[in-house]
Amino acid sequence: MNQDSYQAMLAIVQSFHDKHDFKNYGGEDLAEESADLLILLIGTAISANFDLNQTFWKKMEKLDKRQSKMVNGKIRVSEFKGVN
Repeated sequence: MNQDSYQAMLAIVQSFHDKHDFKNYGGEDLAEESADLLILLIGTAISANFDLNQTFWKKMEKLDKRQSKMVNGKIRVSEFKGVN
């Protein structure tokens, strides 16, 4: 997979969401707020001088190894430290 491709990023996030069925058990459609977060995120990467692309792929590898849990009717994928 070409890790320099935005399309590859979209595909792996879609796969992750499909795997855990976020469409049916996830959050709400928050398009404008998500765009605000993306702008903030890109700005943070610029200010802190880190490679957002590289960081994204490293995090997706880590997330993909986690199990999901149903919490209050919503699927969550977290480390769940100290939670059974």
